[in-house]
Amino acid sequence: MTFNKKPYLVVFLLSLLPTSGAFAESSVNSQRHEFIDVASILPNAVFDIRYFTEHNFVGTAIDGYLAPKCLLHKTAVIGLQAAQQQAQQQGMSLKIFDCYRPQRAVDHFVRWVNDVTDTKTKSEYYPNLAKKQLLGDYIAAKSGHSRGSTIDLTLVDEQGKELDMGSPFDMFDTLSNTDDPRITVQQQANRYKLKTLMINAGFSPYAMEWWHFTYQPQAYPNHYFDFVIE
Repeated sequence: MTFNKKPYLVVFLLSLLPTSGAFAESSVNSQRHEFIDVASILPNAVFDIRYFTEHNFVGTAIDGYLAPKCLLHKTAVIGLQAAQQQAQQQGMSLKIFDCYRPQRAVDHFVRWVNDVTDTKTKSEYYPNLAKKQLLGDYIAAKSGHSRGSTIDLTLVDEQGKELDMGSPFDMFDTLSNTDDPRITVQQQANRYKLKTLMINAGFSPYAMEWWHFTYQPQAYPNHYFDFVIE
């Protein structure tokens, strides 16, 4: 008796291929060449990449940040160029805190928020909330930053001084809501300067965090990248 070997060969070759999920992940991560180092495009912007340092709400350098760089998908960079141009025309400049964020960094945040014994940054970053209350609106298991189109930033004047926004970057409190009624008229005006610049450049604001904006449409709205920043 003889057998047709072709079906067995096909099955064997298929077994060597990655699963559909792994294949999709590999395919998505291969798009990292579409991400641009924003400093190479906006040399006059100010960069303070907090998660590369210990100066952040976790209190330590964050997983995946091997260099203090702002990476964004090339489509979002076009919008950011427009925002910086508008800012400079008004005697200001963008100051950038965070851009693309690897999924492993988000995982680091989640591990931190679940460690209720670690509260060393509470007084600075979440003085009025219990740590467990940060899950959801402030810290989630998936972040738009990992898609490459979201950025955290503020404005500085000609001397490089940050405009008074009424609360610092990454302060988890309703005080950081764009329209919180407790801020002064000048602080609200400063928030709206930033908000107007970013909206005009194609970014959508996040009402709970005055510093958070996402370029629309997002290049990869359904994927979360995990390549390191280096």
